[in-house]
Amino acid sequence: MESPLNPPWPSPNEDTHRVLRELAESGDWGRYHGPHCERLSSLLKSMHNVDHVHLCSSGTAAIELALRSIPVQSGDEVILAAYDFKANFVNVLTIGATPVLVDTLPGLPVIDVQQIEQAITPGTKAVIVSHLHGCLAPMDSIRQLLDGTGICLIEDACQVPGAVVNGKPAGAWGDAGTLSFGGSKLLTAGRGGAILFKDPQMAQRARLYTQRGNDAYPLSEMQAAILRPQLDSLADLNSHRANSVSRLLNQLETDPQIQPAMNHDPRKADAMNQPAFYKVAFRFCSVEPTERSREKFLTSAKAEGLAVDAGFSALHLTHSRRRFNSVGTLEHATALHHELIKLHHPVLLQSPKTIDAVAAILTGAAKTTRGWTHSQPELFDAGTWCSKLF
Repeated sequence: MESPLNPPWPSPNEDTHRVLRELAESGDWGRYHGPHCERLSSLLKSMHNVDHVHLCSSGTAAIELALRSIPVQSGDEVILAAYDFKANFVNVLTIGATPVLVDTLPGLPVIDVQQIEQAITPGTKAVIVSHLHGCLAPMDSIRQLLDGTGICLIEDACQVPGAVVNGKPAGAWGDAGTLSFGGSKLLTAGRGGAILFKDPQMAQRARLYTQRGNDAYPLSEMQAAILRPQLDSLADLNSHRANSVSRLLNQLETDPQIQPAMNHDPRKADAMNQPAFYKVAFRFCSVEPTERSREKFLTSAKAEGLAVDAGFSALHLTHSRRRFNSVGTLEHATALHHELIKLHHPVLLQSPKTIDAVAAILTGAAKTTRGWTHSQPELFDAGTWCSKLF
């Protein structure tokens, strides 16, 4: 149910209404070809300082096309984190290649560079690196590791449009960078994606694969038109979301069970690294068996109307061992599988009063999960407190 704690996304916006009216008047909404995709491509090139942009139907399609543009082929190996979006793993399998899973950094959904180095073999063709849940992968170190090896880097920036990583736009570090315009994303057209290329030959391979008399993986003129004004407001909205995360962190820092899972604190000014918060990740730490305890916590928070969920399922725990290779124990990815929680981004655009309510709900749910009951006076009643705000 929609509320300040679970607001709709995309939110009502006059720019969107204006674009839809203009599309209806011009007829561009129903055309195969027009000015809007070309203009969007130009904006993305300028934003990321790349020479080639290929628009496509989704972020998932963008990863597949990036793999095919290298080209990754049957029998090749592709390294990725054991904690990552499932579609990245499946895309590798779809091409006939073998996913090679490596661990994350302790307590963070960030790929471990040292594990990448250990996983490289003569069969390694590419590495997929994702920026997840407000974290930024160390792209400069990964770039240095791969330069001169012939191994291509695919940078999944689907969750972080507008973020800055080591002084460069997220998505601009890879041989291919991917963006998503899915319905829940910070830039949304309901569906859609894009691939950022520096190498014209890779861009040409992606384009040729999609051309089958028409574009088999298209982004429509209507979708492109809807996205353009969102690019204009992206920096301001990202700043608003970062300020909300800062406020939330200030209020949660004394709760030992709710630990931020981020490697760049938005409260500390850093022009070189500016995260974008599609999700905000925390580790829910408990003395009880962690997954069961986390479910109690999430049930309590959701009962108050807050849009919060468990993190991704770790890839090595949800797929047959015959489908992938791995390096090491993957213990940190396993811990994330059991502990991670994600707060959804639309609430971050609400008022400071709402952010205070979010913090109250999370701390109240943590107390409930510790085994306290509503009959005990020390339990914070988040629902009653929030009812005074809204």
